[in-house]
Amino acid sequence: MARKRADSGIDGVVVLDKPAGWTSHDVVAKSRGILGTRKVGHSGTLDPDATGVLVLGVGKATRLLRFMTELPKSYVGEIVLGVETNTLDAAGETTATHDMSGVQDADVVAAALALTGPIEQIPPMVSAVKIGGRRLHELAREGKVIDRPPRPVVVHRFDVSPVEGSPGVWRCEVDCSSGTYVRTLAADVGTSLGGGAHLRNLRRTAVGGFGLVDATPMESPVLLPVSVAVRHLAGVTVDDEVAAAVRNGAVLAVERLGVSGVGPWAVYDDEERLLAVYKPHERGAKPMVVVPL
Repeated sequence: MARKRADSGIDGVVVLDKPAGWTSHDVVAKSRGILGTRKVGHSGTLDPDATGVLVLGVGKATRLLRFMTELPKSYVGEIVLGVETNTLDAAGETTATHDMSGVQDADVVAAALALTGPIEQIPPMVSAVKIGGRRLHELAREGKVIDRPPRPVVVHRFDVSPVEGSPGVWRCEVDCSSGTYVRTLAADVGTSLGGGAHLRNLRRTAVGGFGLVDATPMESPVLLPVSVAVRHLAGVTVDDEVAAAVRNGAVLAVERLGVSGVGPWAVYDDEERLLAVYKPHERGAKPMVVVPL
């Protein structure tokens, strides 16, 4: 892709296949240089050692990142029974080992099943979660361990199967709500089986409707339309009169906007350009974000 001058006004969504060894912040910084604009952000952190789908907002689409952050995620990885690490994954230092050779296959399957559905998770110390204004990984680098309140998440699917030729290693496939730590799921499986475990080879296979089939290498990004950031929302097309009011951020009656249900709603003009995202309001509907043309 040809390099553009800084802040050249390009807008859209980029779906990348993040390589291992890069933080999500590193990917954003690199993408700013490739795309030629500082207006780049990501819709959800992916661990440095993990690979797979990382969705970026560029230009105007950065204002819509909030609507992609909460999309469900899908992952594949490997759970290694018998070894605990301080990061809950293979990047960390070993903190404990356990003889788990007596664990039966049915026990591992049952442990994963028990972690399916609405659950509460304690975020890892090595994570981007903020507590008291500080990110946990910053505190961890200082050698601090603090109490972390559990957070509700939903694990829609947690399938496990033994990896042939690798005793104690289990492939996992996870569909989950935003904010779920697969590392924590792996560690909790180990704990529930009377020992410990960590995660390795994590790969994110989907963010909402964005899958690996959509992902491109970091060096050759493909810019998708801004509107794909909210394609999962209910949408409505308005006429020129209502479009003018929407562009001005007007609060509108739901009948005038032409929407129903609980929202939020993506609002388009008759040329299929995204104008705004509206949400319910006591007087009808009001804009959450107005997208400048």
